Amino acid sequence: MGVFRVKARIWNPFDPSRSRDVELLVDTGATYTVIPQDVLKFLKIEVLRRAGLRLADNRVIEKPVGEVGIEIEGYRASATPVVFGDPGVHILGSVTMEQLGLAPDPITKKLKPVEALLM
Repeated sequence: MGVFRVKARIWNPFDPSRSRDVELLVDTGATYTVIPQDVLKFLKIEVLRRAGLRLADNRVIEKPVGEVGIEIEGYRASATPVVFGDPGVHILGSVTMEQLGLAPDPITKKLKPVEALLM
């Protein structure tokens, strides 16, 4: 379920000079972050593997997956999984939010820092 949008900076982890500002839909139902494949190709992101992904209508598709660096509101991850998506699809997934230590607040429509469990 899409809640709101956030601005992010993404980059090639092996060549940080190759970067792009994007706007991502915060999607609490998406596991991985999705960026259009033309943007990832511009950044020269390499395909690391292919992943089976279940869509909202229960179909399973296979898409290439790579890694990008990402920064949102001062929170950074040097590498997070990213799916090579269709044109116009910009989604912030739960894996990236966990890596950044952020969670969506649907009331304020912002990401907020969360405490991680250490046991």
